[in-house]
Amino acid sequence: MTRSPVQLDHHFDLSGGILCLDFANTVSRRKIPGQTIDYLSEYSDLVMFAKQSRVVTSQDARELIAAALLYPKDAVQILRAAGVLREAVYRTFAAMASRRPVRKEDLDLIEQFAAEAMHHRHLIGSGRSYRWQWKQEEGEKGALARLLWPIAQSAADLLTSDRVAKVRECQAPTCAWLFLDESRNHSRRWCDMSVCGNRQKARRHYKRVHE
Repeated sequence: MTRSPVQLDHHFDLSGGILCLDFANTVSRRKIPGQTIDYLSEYSDLVMFAKQSRVVTSQDARELIAAALLYPKDAVQILRAAGVLREAVYRTFAAMASRRPVRKEDLDLIEQFAAEAMHHRHLIGSGRSYRWQWKQEEGEKGALARLLWPIAQSAADLLTSDRVAKVRECQAPTCAWLFLDESRNHSRRWCDMSVCGNRQKARRHYKRVHE
């Protein structure tokens, strides 16, 4: 798998419809040997994904990148853990999209990450309403893992909701991205119509013209 360094102005494609699927889609061309690209090659890439997904603020992102420079070994460990979580999320929802059995090992991994995430949430009240909020970890080193908690929670929430039946895999042969099909007639076929959808239309048109 090729690792592609992500520039600070890189824009991740967030067409999955939910955080955990967008996270799974940080790998392109999964099914093409030798052409697969991993867009999370550094901890800073993970931070940029989280920032664009609105998991962290711009100020949080700057602080996390600074902390990663102070604790590079810890940042590498978190990045590796992110890769483990991402692949478990991808395999799980890809299996569900194609009506295949989900591996118990992948469910166990998602459960472990989600259980860890729960330790870092607390209920806060505002008037008569309450909501979950992520705790502010003390110390820069302890905060590096915070990016994984909302992703793990997103995966667990999707698995246990009715929306899981809407998970689809892009039908473009060069793609394998996942998305929630929330179209009115549940007929969405592409992760992004402006990319894979148009590309497939162009290919069909070229084939008709040259047959």
